[in-house]
Amino acid sequence: MADAVTVRRFEPVDCDATARIFFDAVHVGAAGHYDAEQRRAWAPERPDGARWLDRLTGQSTFVAERAGAVVGFMTLDPSGHIDLAFVAPEAMGQGIAFALYRAVEAEAVRLGLDHLTTEASLVARPFFVRQGWQVVRAQTVERRGVTLSNVRMEKRLR
Repeated sequence: MADAVTVRRFEPVDCDATARIFFDAVHVGAAGHYDAEQRRAWAPERPDGARWLDRLTGQSTFVAERAGAVVGFMTLDPSGHIDLAFVAPEAMGQGIAFALYRAVEAEAVRLGLDHLTTEASLVARPFFVRQGWQVVRAQTVERRGVTLSNVRMEKRLR
């Protein structure tokens, strides 16, 4: 039986684990959707330092833990935008994103938000569709001179 997943608020001690998950999710988890050049442009190195901590503490950030280890994280900014949603590659497909999303949506409702938005990667799009999100438009973005595809999505909460 798999260990239970616990979702809690991000703490500064989670900075290294979330940076590793972000980097690994881009380079391993997204390998079936983005080529090596695109993945290097998206995440050329593992984030570290004050900028990463500021990014995560500047919004509502939730982490998922299993067996004492952080296995995923998701953010929600005050406008209702999900900026980051990443699960460790070895934990993908095990309900981690769903557990995180439930916490994020509950936080959005608590904050009185009426809708959520995100720019979902090609990896994340099916997950968000399963949660009732609508595709607004497909789009391309440029990172370090390289073009990547993603999808602008939204969900009405009321």
